[in-house]
Amino acid sequence: MSNLTHRILLGEFDGSSSDDDEIAMVQLIMARQFQKFQRRRQQRGHVGSTSGRAWIPRDRVAADQRLNADYFCEYPLYDEKLFQQRFQMSRPLFHKILGKLQEHDVTFVQRNDATGAAGLSGIQKMTSALRMMAYGTPADSLDEYLKIGGSTAVESLQSFCRGVISIFEAEYLRKPNEADTARLLHVGNQRGFPGMLGSLDCMHWQWDKCPTAYHGFFSGRSGKPTIVLEAVASYDLWIWHAFFGMPGSFNDINVLDQSHLFDDLSAGRAPPAHFVVNGSQYDMGYYLADGIYPKWATLVQTISQPQGRKKQHFARMQEACRKDVERAFGVLQARWAIVRGPARFWNEVDLGYIMKTCVILHNLIIKDQRDHDASDEITELLSSNRIQVSRDITPALVDFFKNNSRIRSNEAHHSLRNDLIEHLWARNGDEE
Repeated sequence: MSNLTHRILLGEFDGSSSDDDEIAMVQLIMARQFQKFQRRRQQRGHVGSTSGRAWIPRDRVAADQRLNADYFCEYPLYDEKLFQQRFQMSRPLFHKILGKLQEHDVTFVQRNDATGAAGLSGIQKMTSALRMMAYGTPADSLDEYLKIGGSTAVESLQSFCRGVISIFEAEYLRKPNEADTARLLHVGNQRGFPGMLGSLDCMHWQWDKCPTAYHGFFSGRSGKPTIVLEAVASYDLWIWHAFFGMPGSFNDINVLDQSHLFDDLSAGRAPPAHFVVNGSQYDMGYYLADGIYPKWATLVQTISQPQGRKKQHFARMQEACRKDVERAFGVLQARWAIVRGPARFWNEVDLGYIMKTCVILHNLIIKDQRDHDASDEITELLSSNRIQVSRDITPALVDFFKNNSRIRSNEAHHSLRNDLIEHLWARNGDEE
């Protein structure tokens, strides 16, 4: 390349040269290079500001108007029954969640882009997130009706999950307070199990996009990678405890050892749970569980091979009440198909957000659907005291070890189960 050509390409040529032929040659080369660049850009379908990205003229305003006419106007095309079937919640609850999200995150507030065109509305973004969760559909399948791209739909789902957790977790995924504990103990006593706070079990969610390097760690009995959800559910299918993220190679005992289910009880922060069974007094509530769980004072299992009418009756009653958590899992998966089928996200953190959001929405819907009075109103979470860190043997630490030993007491477990066997037999064993 000559010195003149070099100066022209750098923009330093001042036009003083008389070599017209060389100037024309340089201009021809530059024109051909620009034509090649234009052809490559057209072949890639590029029109927008990012190289290689196609721009699709979606009519978002018309899609938003159609969505409002179908579900959200004064006289919508589809009635309340179809709305609940497709959104898994009532219209008032939908608007309540959307209003909270718009106050929390501007992502769900409709804004104009750089050209002045209206962007996606909050209703469109929340609808796309709920459709992905309720139907388990791929993100790009929502484009035809909602006019929302696949990547934008995924971003809306992530923002929706983080917003719901940030706003509603403190109330709808909390441990029982004193009023809740008293209600659960009352219902447990009516069902023949004084002191029962719920039932405990685990559910596996298959991870379809699990990295190959993690397959062995996350694969369990099914041979496919899964992630475990440990949950406690009560008689009304409310989920009081949800611990998610353990690999599928862990069994229920391993998950229990890692979970925070008994942390408050060990630290002495749990609400009191005093009850009497067969003349014996107890001060720790318990959960019904299946046979794999350890024999602790806070867990009551069935009898695998009951001998005698009393033990057979206890086994039937325990297995019937323990189905609460199984029913809760069934309703959760029926309501949110995204946790019923294989998970199609690469990041397990995103899967944790999705699972926790499904549980919170599950509880939100239960509260919205059931009839409540003043005693059933969910009270607000009490502010917890700041934890003091110390390396000395403090009274709180001593109490922690004592409480932890009481929770894991095998002797107390057998004593409680024997008292329950006698109690259930005296209560309605003669009816058999």
